[in-house]
Amino acid sequence: MRSDLNIRDEEKFLIGLCRLSFNDELILQLKTMAEKITGWKYFASLAGKHGVAALVYSNLEKLNFLQYIPSDISGNLRSSFMMNIARNTRFTEAAAKVLRILNRQNIKTVLLKGLALELYVYGNSGLRQMSDMDILLSRENCLWARKILINEGFISYPVKSVFHRPIIAQTGKHLPTLTRNGFPIDMHSELFGIRKSTLTDILYYNSIETEIKSEKTFIPEVQIFFLYLVKHLWYHEMNNESQLRLYTDLVVLIEKYGERIINQDLLSYAGQADLSEILAIRMEPLRDLWGISFPGWFNDFIDNHTNRDSINKFVFFLKSPKDNPVQNREFLYRYNLSEIPGFHRKILFISGDLFPTFRFMKKRYNCESAWGTLLYYPLRFGKLWYIIKGAKDQGSTMQGK
Repeated sequence: MRSDLNIRDEEKFLIGLCRLSFNDELILQLKTMAEKITGWKYFASLAGKHGVAALVYSNLEKLNFLQYIPSDISGNLRSSFMMNIARNTRFTEAAAKVLRILNRQNIKTVLLKGLALELYVYGNSGLRQMSDMDILLSRENCLWARKILINEGFISYPVKSVFHRPIIAQTGKHLPTLTRNGFPIDMHSELFGIRKSTLTDILYYNSIETEIKSEKTFIPEVQIFFLYLVKHLWYHEMNNESQLRLYTDLVVLIEKYGERIINQDLLSYAGQADLSEILAIRMEPLRDLWGISFPGWFNDFIDNHTNRDSINKFVFFLKSPKDNPVQNREFLYRYNLSEIPGFHRKILFISGDLFPTFRFMKKRYNCESAWGTLLYYPLRFGKLWYIIKGAKDQGSTMQGK
């Protein structure tokens, strides 16, 4: 682990526990840290904010490190662990019911993110915190499956605008969330953008059949899945919120499937998805702080795309994981717009952002009265500045060339 960064012992200890495998050398390093740590309240608070409290408690118990922690702190961590086991059990049962509905219509469903990782990487032992069920469906079945679930009692989050309804499958990372009895589902048909749909197809059609409570489902091909999780992590960081939970997913996948993930094909796929720099920057802390050993050619790839600023951004998120103001809203908006295929769909997307539904506006700006809600509509025209500024920046770049 690098020693030249502004990282507290409590933060180093937390990083060290965010994994599933421990060798003797690492255990000794962690034991030495645990004996010196005094800020256990800060440690436990950070574990909660980063969504890794359950995993951390399990590893503390497994390594016999609970003896170093005040009983009230270890008790709180244990409560988080037990609550996560109960929550994940409910999620698994609810997911099986969703699969039963879709399987009746012969709709192939591929699990993504938390549920796939909890069941088939973390070992279905309550270690991976989940907040929803993410699934990948074919482009042909996605809207049909959404309609089926709504007919079965699921309620959709509101669509932002009537202009977005014709392009509901192209206006975001997933279709509007569906919920039933507090169980949310996010349905995806594209993971890398419509122009890079080949990678989504590889993940979807090469997925592996399995079961949840006797209901058929599929888990993703591991290498493309890993790359998708890197993109997902980057998107959270672009919104100025990140968690060790998302980095830990990458760590445990490499621990279990390292040779299947870290090879030249990964760099080729990253290039196809325009994710080369994004991949390298997310691998830097895995190498320099988690201590994962990569081949020389992969280290060269990381070094060619990273600098001091990239690792410092990770340190910032380590100390302040969530609820930070977005620093580059213009770039994020233009990126989302670029992911939408076709000029006419882009126009509909922009129109929907300028003229959302009254229901959306009331919730977005937390307004009580109708008149108060109406006063916020002029703010929506700030979206036009994002586009104008992007055009200006692009023009300046072209002139510079």
